[in-house]
Amino acid sequence: EEALQINSVKMKSKEQRRWYIEEPENFEDAKTEECWRRAMDDELGSIRDNDTWELADLPNGHNAIELKWEYEVKKGAEGNLVKHKARLVAKSNVQDQGVDFEEVFAPLTRMDTVRLLIALAAQESWTLHHMDVNSTLLTGELEEELYVKQPPGYIQEGEEHKVLKLQKALYGLRQAPRAWNTKLDSTLISLGFEKAPLEHALYKRGEGSDRLLVGIYVDDLLITGADDEVIANFKLQMEELFKMTDLGLLSYYLGIEIQQKPEGIIICQEAYAKKVLESCGMKDCNPSHVPMKPRLRLSKKSEAPAVDATEYRSVVRRLRYLTNTRPDLAYSVGMVSRFMEAPTTEHWAAVENILRYIKGTTNFGCVYLREKKKEMVELLGYSDSDMAGDVDDRKSTSGMAYFLGGSIMSWLSQKQKVVALSSHEVEYVAAATAVCQGVCLGRLVGDLTGKEPERVMLNVDDKSTISLWKNPVHHGRCKDIDTRYRYLRECVEESKVDVNYVCTDDQLADILTRSLGRQKFVKIRRRIGVQAVT
Repeated sequence: EEALQINSVKMKSKEQRRWYIEEPENFEDAKTEECWRRAMDDELGSIRDNDTWELADLPNGHNAIELKWEYEVKKGAEGNLVKHKARLVAKSNVQDQGVDFEEVFAPLTRMDTVRLLIALAAQESWTLHHMDVNSTLLTGELEEELYVKQPPGYIQEGEEHKVLKLQKALYGLRQAPRAWNTKLDSTLISLGFEKAPLEHALYKRGEGSDRLLVGIYVDDLLITGADDEVIANFKLQMEELFKMTDLGLLSYYLGIEIQQKPEGIIICQEAYAKKVLESCGMKDCNPSHVPMKPRLRLSKKSEAPAVDATEYRSVVRRLRYLTNTRPDLAYSVGMVSRFMEAPTTEHWAAVENILRYIKGTTNFGCVYLREKKKEMVELLGYSDSDMAGDVDDRKSTSGMAYFLGGSIMSWLSQKQKVVALSSHEVEYVAAATAVCQGVCLGRLVGDLTGKEPERVMLNVDDKSTISLWKNPVHHGRCKDIDTRYRYLRECVEESKVDVNYVCTDDQLADILTRSLGRQKFVKIRRRIGVQAVT
């Protein structure tokens, strides 16, 4: 009963959240409202203009897939109404692999790569642009023979017995994202683009001042390059090939607010953070100075009363998305994510403290300053770990942060998969993850800029770990991890990575491995570039 009372105070019910977003659940609820009727007419108009289907009799041996309407209220960064969107979706749960579809995977630009493009644009003084493809998945061409039933509310009189034979993909089909990606990939290649070998949703074209980079996230195109005229010409090319919406300079992307200023580029999720607080009933809570109390230890064996696991997971999932622009939240959110199976009031208290910290820092984000152009691209990393911080299985937490031109653009706070036997092995395991990420980032930066990157610089605050890499005499001390982490020594020997010692006070990855006191936490937060941006 105590747990239920806590949840009822802290969180909104599902019915309240549904009322808040003002979205009907089915066609019967939507058909009486003019705004949703117009949205459905527009959707069907786009489908017909695209020659997505044609009326046909259902052949023997084929099943017709049912269609349903899904409704969404499109809102801007400030929560203002943009438009009512109705989408016709196929019920793909009846599709069988090998019969109705084969391959379904479609690559997306990773969030690390999005931040890399932003950091690169800031360093090179480029502008970022945004385009959106209308009715994205409807342009993909199908290889399979598929039939669907006529949509609810739009069944043609006299043709009720007929079905629709699909010529192109439809939302909800398992193969629709792949069909669209295949279409877009072939289009960009025909325009002279080349796919980045390390990021299959990233494309490049031209050299020098004609350099153009395009990142793909389903129907969103993130575009940047050295020359605005080259970007404008590319936009015209895309508008001739697809129904596109030119959104101009990038200002809002995947829930992230972007400000492009002469002195640099700023990213934050202020509007999203406020929505998280409101949905959790924490809009008017008292703020906290740190996201997690120092030396706090949480356990799966907690004997405190249980809380609603579904609601707990829902809040944690929202917090995890907020870490896309908030490395200062990465450790605390990662910690509470370990208890999603059976959360208790102790775990919820930790989540509540994170929310109170967000209350006082809703306008915080990452700043990417414009710097003088350099001959070489500088990539600087930090690697750190705690020691057996998990009280249940005694595994440690790895922390990693990479900076491009002095601005943080990649970070990680993750529990290690092995139990290390000593502090230098813990650091070695953490550094292994950091080296792999650093080498990959260095190759990607060099590929995108056309410049040969400098060796990745990695700062570690443990001299034993550095000796373990550089001095073969020490290798006998780590036979248990020798095979798995041999790659590290090869990177050092081949000069792909330069490892340096940094004192603990200057170890910026410390914020990703443990809960810190207020003074040290604020100091590191400022040094990694997380600050108030509005």
